[in-house]
Amino acid sequence: MLAVLDGKKTKNRPIWLMRQAGRYLPEYRQIRGKADNFIDFCYSPALAAEATLQPIRRFGFDAAILFSDILVVPDALGQKVVFETGEGPRLQPIIATSDIEKLPPLSLDRLAPVFETIGRVRSSLPKETAFLGFCGAPWTVASYMIAGRGTPDQAPARLFAYRNPAGFQLLIDKLVAASIEYLSTQFQAGVDAAQIFDSWAGVLPAGEFERWSLEPIRQIISGVRQRAPAARIIAFPRGAATRYANFCQISGADALGLDTAIDPRWAAAHLAPNIVVQGQLDPLALLAGGTAQASAVDRIMTAYRDRPHVFNLGHGILPETPIDHVATLIKQVRSFEA
Repeated sequence: MLAVLDGKKTKNRPIWLMRQAGRYLPEYRQIRGKADNFIDFCYSPALAAEATLQPIRRFGFDAAILFSDILVVPDALGQKVVFETGEGPRLQPIIATSDIEKLPPLSLDRLAPVFETIGRVRSSLPKETAFLGFCGAPWTVASYMIAGRGTPDQAPARLFAYRNPAGFQLLIDKLVAASIEYLSTQFQAGVDAAQIFDSWAGVLPAGEFERWSLEPIRQIISGVRQRAPAARIIAFPRGAATRYANFCQISGADALGLDTAIDPRWAAAHLAPNIVVQGQLDPLALLAGGTAQASAVDRIMTAYRDRPHVFNLGHGILPETPIDHVATLIKQVRSFEA
């Protein structure tokens, strides 16, 4: 995994899956009830470490990813986050610039359980398995902070940015600084690499994409590297479409996570040969299994046979995914011969 992130093409391609720890695993469902709510689960080092390690024990993925949530950052900025059963996250919505100005600096004390989780996982992880940390990109995190919840098209945050660009810039700047602090501390605690999730990048028009997605991610990567020069960072601007083409060159990311909408043949033709790509199996193809899964895997593996490639999904694994489909996927990836 780390060799590929360093730009080396390897005979056997590493594989991990977004949301590989979670509800599709029966062992995860057994421990989930030990915490009153999801945010408490994320802040419980013993439980979060166990969740991180479960898919490694079962499947032997080439990387473990820290079990947490992107919304621990606004929570540590003083905007309390709660998860309501069946409803998802809830925050007190940001209405005006004054709400942003009142946000205190990032509390590393509030995030201390996350760093303890990293230490626990690091000491238990097989030496051949890479360890990934992560954070949400400022645009995606800000969209939840403005709306107070997830929305289909992120209209509340987009309208706020159009109507009050100076205020929105202040929020983005605060999130950039917080993300640099958060990721830098994750590296200090023991992760090998990190992914920046911009799950809602694709809803932004071109000019806003550059200002609110690409530039903040570039600033985070630059800031983290000032503290951890060797930090390997994967950027995942989901929905970026043709804007993927120069994302790594501008942002400084070591690897580019691709979503399901991008044709692997387009990516292979339009991304510079030295760009490390990650992705991009449709989670529904994995859910379907069988011929659909096999042909999709073959198409992706074939397209990227001549470049460094980390196999992954184009978004998170679905909770109803059969475990045997995941086991089959790993065999398909590791036995592939171009």
